[in-house]
Amino acid sequence: MESFLVAFSNAAWGLPLLLLLMGGGTFFMLYSRFLPFRYLGHSVNVLRGKYDDPDDPGDINHFEALSSALAATVGMGNISGVAVAITMGGPGVLFWMWVSAFVGMATKFFTCTLAVMYRGKDSNGHLEGGPMYVIVEGLGRKWKPLAVFFAIAGLFGALPIFQANQLTQVIREVVLVPNGLGSTDTFYSDLATGLTLVLITSLVIFGGIKRIGQVAGKMVPSMVVLYMLAVFYIMFANYTSIPGAFAMIFEDAFTAEAMLGGAVGAIIIAGARRAAFSNEAGIGTAAMMHGAAKTSEPIREGLVAMLGPLIDTLVVCTLTGVAIIVTGTWDDSQANGVSVTAAAFDDAMPGFGSYILVLCVLVFAFTSLFSYSYYGTKCFGFLFGAKYKSYYNYFYVFTIILGATASITAVISLIDGMYAMMAIPTMTSALLLSPKVMAAAKDYFRRMRKFREEEMKV
Repeated sequence: MESFLVAFSNAAWGLPLLLLLMGGGTFFMLYSRFLPFRYLGHSVNVLRGKYDDPDDPGDINHFEALSSALAATVGMGNISGVAVAITMGGPGVLFWMWVSAFVGMATKFFTCTLAVMYRGKDSNGHLEGGPMYVIVEGLGRKWKPLAVFFAIAGLFGALPIFQANQLTQVIREVVLVPNGLGSTDTFYSDLATGLTLVLITSLVIFGGIKRIGQVAGKMVPSMVVLYMLAVFYIMFANYTSIPGAFAMIFEDAFTAEAMLGGAVGAIIIAGARRAAFSNEAGIGTAAMMHGAAKTSEPIREGLVAMLGPLIDTLVVCTLTGVAIIVTGTWDDSQANGVSVTAAAFDDAMPGFGSYILVLCVLVFAFTSLFSYSYYGTKCFGFLFGAKYKSYYNYFYVFTIILGATASITAVISLIDGMYAMMAIPTMTSALLLSPKVMAAAKDYFRRMRKFREEEMKV
């Protein structure tokens, strides 16, 4: 099964998908004339709630929508996903993650604007957003097979198995084994951890999107600050190595000599693959969360959504990557995934560094576990009817146990492959509907300019 999943994932992440994701993002950036980047200040004001209206349609406000989406993206992808990328592809992968994130900001603007612009109603008559509704409402009923394809891939792409796997691994290697627990038979200790995760996750996800939004809105900001402070300390402790680390990143990005023997194409694909896993630009999951935002202005949500890759990949992933490189833990052939990041923390903060990481991982992983369930239930509701969507959560929490006891190779290959499948309908619909986004953007900013001019007159 593991060999099959690896082959499936590698086949999915070939040149065609790279062209669709990075080429599509570049098209969005140029077609919009960098429009979303020119309104970063305005997007921050929207995020702060300056334009919130409680009477607008939707379930959660702009801040909760971004926090919930970031709860899924600023998570284990930043801690162990970056470690997986660098140990498999070398330091140069980080550069191509930056490139992917930059074009991903434009992609997020288009896909999440469409998620609000073409919201549909589920079988209960509740307003819903996401690529499957964008396809049906924006492209027409004849495109429904593409929407169904996205929803089926989303059922598996949104599974919590990677988060459960890496959280279990760090608890086992940092807490249990050093204290003489769980070293003889890791399966039972992993199973016990998995069951505990099931219990805690169930308490939140069965409360629905409003509870997820409230929990994520409280946990995500503190999570990001705590993790960034810890990584800044690691970088400060190794400040003399930082120039060399960046030189290595840029050099290896175009030579791929560190791990891939000069295969530059492979390192670009590795960077795009891990960036997509980290910030989900072009995948369509975040569009489902932003589609639930309380707003009648699709462009506003697109502007808020584009901050995701900026925060997630250009800031948090960079900090993790540099910390791993300056401490040299990326070159340890015995470590994998979160173990590499734990080694970097322990190297800079002997005796307690890995425990700080455990605390960060707990928060990162749980917020991811909460948010991903929402994506799966939306896909399930689209396929089988809204009244049945809560049943997905039972399948969802069961797979936490599978993730906790499976190998990281099998887990990450399944998620990677399904993300690739989700990207095809998401990017296809966004490219076809991009003129609608630009027309709405021109109208929106014209009205904003007129509103400011009237305010100045008063």
